[in-house]
Amino acid sequence: MKGGAVGGQSNAVPVVKKRWKGLVIAVLSLVLLSMLVPVVFLLGQNNSFQSSSGLASEHQSSSNVARVNGQNEDLLTGEQLEGDKSRHVDDITRSVGPTFPKDFQKNIDKETKNETKGSPLPVGMPKELPKANSIKVGNMDSADKIEAEMSSNMCDLKFGSYCTWHREHTEQVNDFFVRKMKNLLFEARAYYPSIAKLPAFRKLSDDMKKHIQDFEHLLNLATTDNDLPPRIRKKLKGMKAVIASAKACPVDCNNVDIKFRQLVDLTEDEPSFLTRQGALLYQIAVQTMPKSLHCLSMRLTVEYFRSPLPSEKLSLIARHLDPDLKHFVIFSKNVLASSAVINSTVVHAKESENQVFHVLTDRENYFAMKLWFFRNKYKEATVQVLNIEDLHLDDKTKSAPLHLSLPEEYSIFFHNVDKSSMTPMRTEHLSVFSQSHFLLPKIFNSLKKVVVLDDDIIVQRDLSDLWSINLDGKVIGAVQHCSVKLVHLKNFLTDKSFDEKSCAWMSGLNVVDLVRWREQDLSGKFERLVQELGTKEAVTLRAFLLTFQGEVYALDENWVLSGLGYNFSLGTEAVKNARVLHYNGDMKPWLDLAIHDYADFWSNYINTEDQLLSNCNVNY
Repeated sequence: MKGGAVGGQSNAVPVVKKRWKGLVIAVLSLVLLSMLVPVVFLLGQNNSFQSSSGLASEHQSSSNVARVNGQNEDLLTGEQLEGDKSRHVDDITRSVGPTFPKDFQKNIDKETKNETKGSPLPVGMPKELPKANSIKVGNMDSADKIEAEMSSNMCDLKFGSYCTWHREHTEQVNDFFVRKMKNLLFEARAYYPSIAKLPAFRKLSDDMKKHIQDFEHLLNLATTDNDLPPRIRKKLKGMKAVIASAKACPVDCNNVDIKFRQLVDLTEDEPSFLTRQGALLYQIAVQTMPKSLHCLSMRLTVEYFRSPLPSEKLSLIARHLDPDLKHFVIFSKNVLASSAVINSTVVHAKESENQVFHVLTDRENYFAMKLWFFRNKYKEATVQVLNIEDLHLDDKTKSAPLHLSLPEEYSIFFHNVDKSSMTPMRTEHLSVFSQSHFLLPKIFNSLKKVVVLDDDIIVQRDLSDLWSINLDGKVIGAVQHCSVKLVHLKNFLTDKSFDEKSCAWMSGLNVVDLVRWREQDLSGKFERLVQELGTKEAVTLRAFLLTFQGEVYALDENWVLSGLGYNFSLGTEAVKNARVLHYNGDMKPWLDLAIHDYADFWSNYINTEDQLLSNCNVNY
């Protein structure tokens, strides 16, 4: 029995040793893994921060390019050539989650929180800006692209006329205390997550949280030193003391470094957010009817139905159809704009009794226009208001109802082939006829010649000389824009045949020979081109240029001064001496965004004594 017992013990000893050795190996493996995993994680996070900027730049440089011709020219349509940097922010916030406590997260990282959730920014920041009519011609190599990023033309290409307006209205802010607060807040945010994880420093953590929230609240309300409370020096001193205490704590430097990198990335992306946000708000402002003008139109409509107007006299109807009178045509939805055009034309006319103005509008603004031009008289001139949607043109091929379309504006960006030029891009602006203009021969079938005026012009001289101009068999008399020729847009005009020497031309002020137009059937030619081009981009511009090639008589360039809606550099003397001012561009004179130096030339022709203008707060 003893031998058996002893034998049993001796046999059990190796089993115990094996179990002990296996346990030791497992423990050592766990210790080793626990040391390696944090190191790998931190290295991976560090690499993600180092590579994130490269990913963003790669995304930013991507754009859709279509070949134009064999002369190294490219055509980019659309305004969005800048990559969406918000994706870069989204990638950062996903890879490096915020380390702040949940109850504090919404106060210090609300931009990150909004982007991570996919919710819009507080002001409705979109993924893409509204598109505008723009064309780019030219090819840039990599060196040109770097230079182009710093040029004003490239800024215009990305954000339109917003860049021009922004440069004019940007104010230099050199407030010391606001900048100091932002720097201290940035530093406190980086240290707070590490301090909050140390139980022994609970009081310091709470104190730091309170200071951060206080600074955030102040900076949300203040943009200059004058907006700050009088005891701001004491608050700055308190924040400095808190940060100094945090730096003295035994925190993990790697965690602070990671948080610093995260905040730096978010801070670097903030200017992009603000620029895109400003461009969005600018586009909304220039594309939206001001509240005061909308109020005016609505009040006029209500007044019209309260007291209907008497029937037009037969003598006035006869004047509308008399081909021996001087007829002007205006396409407009804006009561004040069309009124300013007519008023400025009549004021400078030698014989206003021979003038007849035809204002074509839509059903929404028709009654307001009728009442306005009934209440306001323009010397001896006659004003007729037509609702284009109610016209019966006896066109059996037209099954869809008519809709009013206003002149369309395009910005064309060219690669500058002049190597000595400091700017790699040059910009040209065109204003062209819309589809509604091609109804002119049918709407005014009894007239032989008309002058078409855009509603964004002001007349400063007598226009009677236009009626004595011999168009030499051409259809249109217009100021040509030979800095843009059809040869420049070779592939943009597809495979259609065209005269390469033909210049583009501007709407605004145009003499139209309706007899010649009917003989050439330009309206039918335009409609066929629109159908052939289908849904291609800028269909109206393509069909417009091809329809009128060879049919434009060049008026003297002194007739019209263009660019008052985007060009800040026009001299005051040049504006005063011009016969006609054309406010083509985004900054129309009736908008708050109008160029101040030119706005008075437009507002001088507004009847400010009308009570409805006062009731709707229309102030010019």
